[in-house]
Amino acid sequence: MACKDHINSCVKLLLLSVVLCAARASADRTKTLDFDVKPGGVVQTFSAKLKKYKCTFTYACQGGTNEQWQMSVGLSDDDQMFSCSVWRPQGKSYLFFTQFKAEIKGAKIEYATAYSQTAVGGQRDVALKEEEYNVSESSVTHREGKFHSELSKLTVIGRTRHDEL
Repeated sequence: MACKDHINSCVKLLLLSVVLCAARASADRTKTLDFDVKPGGVVQTFSAKLKKYKCTFTYACQGGTNEQWQMSVGLSDDDQMFSCSVWRPQGKSYLFFTQFKAEIKGAKIEYATAYSQTAVGGQRDVALKEEEYNVSESSVTHREGKFHSELSKLTVIGRTRHDEL
């Protein structure tokens, strides 16, 4: 009986170790942070870093009061893709954005989309028109004179740069 209890304890300890390692590996690959988007017309910046990769959201907006937003950064299991999403979890922002820029470091952008509304409470994502923003290898920015000041979400996915041997 004592041997069986010992084996059960070892199995439980092993399972706990596996669960904790899996949770740690997952935590090492994603990070979500809350931040306030503050109106007032002043340029503001918020950044998140994951390993050697970084996402920076820079903006200026007017109207209303602070809104709670989130930034999530993630790294694929094979370390080939880095993602950054910035959004208002409550859905559509009521702020009037005069400018925005999402920039990633350590990866080359392969996909980026900006949205005026996010999918919350039965609503659907509403993408900005492509003419409202520019996408380069490292950033997504508003297009002067074309951007209609509505922003609720940005999604950027980049391929990481690996040194060749």
